[in-house]
Amino acid sequence: MAKTEGPVAIKKYANRRLYNTGTSTYVTLEDLATMVKSGEDFVVSDAKTGEDITRSVLTQIIVEQEGKEGQNLLPINFLRQLIRFYGDSMQTLVPRYLEVSIDSLTKEQEKFRNQMVHAFGVTPFGPLEDQVRRNMDMFKQAFSMFAPFARRDEQAAAAAAASTPEPEAAAPASPGDLEELKRQLADMQKRVERLGDRDKG
Repeated sequence: MAKTEGPVAIKKYANRRLYNTGTSTYVTLEDLATMVKSGEDFVVSDAKTGEDITRSVLTQIIVEQEGKEGQNLLPINFLRQLIRFYGDSMQTLVPRYLEVSIDSLTKEQEKFRNQMVHAFGVTPFGPLEDQVRRNMDMFKQAFSMFAPFARRDEQAAAAAAASTPEPEAAAPASPGDLEELKRQLADMQKRVERLGDRDKG
């Protein structure tokens, strides 16, 4: 069946059933997951109010996929760190950082697979780590522009830590959170790659 122009309209009814207006059939979250994997775009709306609920439905798909044995992509520490960003001053920057990072992974995915085939046993994530590092630097600079007082506080805390005899002085929260997020993203990317290799094999 040829793909329609523009996103497919999916309606969600009060009984939680999902209706694909493009095929005039009821579908499941698994069907929507298959559409996403095949590159078919869709928009989900509440059948009664017309409200766009695409984000919540996509989140439900992720929860369903995570519940399957051996398909976990999101490490527990990553999920906890992500939850900590809700309501934090960094919340507005996190979505864009995640989007840029996953776009980089998607664009380099085939290259990494080929490198893995030609150099079995070598983890080909050097270029990706460099890209993540560049993304991180960019967001740190952006954050410092929007929060100059936070940067001054961070510098003052660093100076205080350098002058104290305590070997384990407390570090500012934001940079540590960002570094932890980067580590969790790298872990997630490795899991994506392993799943991709398994499907290819």
